[in-house]
Amino acid sequence: MARPDPSRIPPAAFGLYDRYAHGQIDRRQFISGLARLAVGGLTVTALAEALMPDYARAQQVSFTDPDIHARYLSFDSPEGHGQGRGYWVEPAGEVLGRVLVVHENRGLNPYIEDVARRLAKAGFVAFAPDALASLGGYPGNDDDGRVMQKQLETGNILADFTAAAGLLDEPGQGIGVIGFCFGGFVSNTLATTLPAQVRAAVPFYGMPPDLAKVPGMQAALLIHFAEQDERVNRAWPAYREALEASRIEFEMHQYAGTQHGFHNDSTPRYQPEAAEQAWARTLAFLRARLAGTGAA
Repeated sequence: MARPDPSRIPPAAFGLYDRYAHGQIDRRQFISGLARLAVGGLTVTALAEALMPDYARAQQVSFTDPDIHARYLSFDSPEGHGQGRGYWVEPAGEVLGRVLVVHENRGLNPYIEDVARRLAKAGFVAFAPDALASLGGYPGNDDDGRVMQKQLETGNILADFTAAAGLLDEPGQGIGVIGFCFGGFVSNTLATTLPAQVRAAVPFYGMPPDLAKVPGMQAALLIHFAEQDERVNRAWPAYREALEASRIEFEMHQYAGTQHGFHNDSTPRYQPEAAEQAWARTLAFLRARLAGTGAA
């Protein structure tokens, strides 16, 4: 079935999908809501199909690209699920720094793996752990991945990513953290809980951390928001106030006309111009903050 042109998808459908993706409504309610929006020749099935990720579209860097070396590896996580597993990608040439990559609320899907490869292509060692490793790993589809991740305690997931950060960090050098949606929250949080390790944090449309812990941050932040993302954006004023009060270095960009998830090129929420601009800013920020931290 051909996917509808994203411009034909009613704006309210994106809001429904966001609520469904974040567990605010179940699949029955999601489909029922789409039924009210299926007009102009669009069927419910076509709308649902259009809103779901198509990961074949997301590969910008091949896993066989000669400029990178990629592998899966396991790591100890005694405070989390005992052992974690993730996708480790290195540049073939000079290393500019080391970056932890944190997925959304559905496990290590192909889009996030490609983000890790993009970072390695740009000169960074990137490690993308899978929060679902203790349950067998990302199941191959986002619906099941979301259900699986909801079964896990957030504290244990954070402990796994903390252990993964330790695998990346070289003494006295520091790392970057980049995350999307749930991963944006993790990026913000690790900047508060690992101040000696995290030098640069790049949350994409992520919720803020515990604001009481903001004064302990030492990282600089580059924060990306979508314009049409009420759930996340309403938390920003209090976060900004906390950052400013603690004199934390941060830069925030909100991208006009975008939906939550606009960087994810496997979905119709993808907005190429905004995604490319945000990515260019991200690479420049990481180069500036992590320069000289890559070598052992």
